[in-house]
Amino acid sequence: MNAIVDALLGLGDEFAAHVLLCAAALGLGIIVALPLAVWASRSPTVARGTLGFASLVQTIPALALLALFFPILLSLRAVFGEGLPTLGFLPALLALALYALLPILRNAVTAQANLDPGVIEAAHGVGMSDWQRLRLVEAPLTAPYIMGGIRTAAVWTIGAATLATTIGQKSLGDPIFAGLQTQNWALVLAGCIASAGLALVADGLLGLIEKGFAKRNRTLWLGGAIAVALGIGAALWGPAISAIAGDEDERIVIGAKSFSEQFILARLIGQRLEAAGYEVAYRDALGSAVVHEAVTTGAIDIVVDYTGTIWANELGRTDNPGREEMYRRIAGYERETSGTLVLGRLGFENAYALAMNGEKANVGGFTSLEDVAARGQRMVIGGDPEFFERPEWLAVKEAYGLDFARQRTFTPTFMYNALRSGEADIISAYTSDGRIAADGLVVLEDPRGAFPSYDAILLIAPDRADDARLIAALRPLIGAIDVEAMRAANLAVDRQEDKKTPGEAARMLAEEIGL
Repeated sequence: MNAIVDALLGLGDEFAAHVLLCAAALGLGIIVALPLAVWASRSPTVARGTLGFASLVQTIPALALLALFFPILLSLRAVFGEGLPTLGFLPALLALALYALLPILRNAVTAQANLDPGVIEAAHGVGMSDWQRLRLVEAPLTAPYIMGGIRTAAVWTIGAATLATTIGQKSLGDPIFAGLQTQNWALVLAGCIASAGLALVADGLLGLIEKGFAKRNRTLWLGGAIAVALGIGAALWGPAISAIAGDEDERIVIGAKSFSEQFILARLIGQRLEAAGYEVAYRDALGSAVVHEAVTTGAIDIVVDYTGTIWANELGRTDNPGREEMYRRIAGYERETSGTLVLGRLGFENAYALAMNGEKANVGGFTSLEDVAARGQRMVIGGDPEFFERPEWLAVKEAYGLDFARQRTFTPTFMYNALRSGEADIISAYTSDGRIAADGLVVLEDPRGAFPSYDAILLIAPDRADDARLIAALRPLIGAIDVEAMRAANLAVDRQEDKKTPGEAARMLAEEIGL
């Protein structure tokens, strides 16, 4: 219980960011929905079209809708210039506003359609203009029903906003995703409690406004509106002070993908920068494409990536020229295309590899991918959410002619649990993962060299590439981390006994490598 309370007390920034994102998305949804509802009330064709579009948006999972705005904004940036952000607040705002549209629009259109025709005729009879009729008659009568739609949209938006973490926007999804990946259930519960509590408070305050409109009680609806405004103002207070003081510009933002090693390395980098006098912030649980786009555009300042990932995803290469040549070409590519600085290799490789339970591999005589190709047709393979869509997997599958009975997708943490429980026979493991040795897994050999090398490299955004003090603080990390030290740090986070946080594991790793 104490762990949950401590986690909740540490969510101030995430809570404020969540409030502001949801308030902005809901506000934008209202601004779009209400004029559409008025137009739809005058035209059945418009009503069918707008409600159909809003319903279609609702059929798209929130995570997919958020992710779709990344390539959309990426395409628009070619038209509007490099200043258009493709990650963080803007795509999250647009996606969530669309998600909030349906309940507001539907309630508003329904309320307009069910107005007493006699009231409308009376308004015409006394000579009211269309604007007067809308403002003095229709709006007061429909307001309670519209507020009901806004309440529903608010609860939906607050829940869906936790997924904004995946596109680089700080939210209450940060502790939820980080906790899931590291099996820190106190962190997961803290994020869920904070999100649910926010939804309940928002629903209660908006319900007060709805009741005020229904009872024509100005005190009720005005009190609710003031409470909502004060809440948003409180959430704005911290960012406003930071903006006035210039803290946001000075803060170094460190990105991390959605597995333990990335969380640990991000904290290791952050601890070194804090010791050098910098303020740091973290953006966790990002996808590979999002991480790379974010650092090359300056949306985040520093990230650890892997040569094989960049080679396949960004350069579109399927060949394997060797570790040194691959690193050299990637460093040149980053410098020439965006000005991103590849500071160097950290000293270890975290390669994709297929792994099996050691006992099952020994009994079946599986030592390499060629054995799997020959006798693995009845096996179930598990992979992380990216693996089966990556060029590396397609290249390996083609090189060996791999054919499995079924393929299943798991988060990196639960992928290893699936192997232990028998839900999968073989998984896409990571060679620097401490659970390989701890769980007695066998990493299958790749005699045809289908998997490229995956040296961990440190990337620095173009606008930070000339910061000599920052580079001096990070230079000691280059070549300093061997795979055994990284495996030990990863295992310290992933195991259940004597479990460490990513920050604690980072300090342990720093001590191990002499920093």
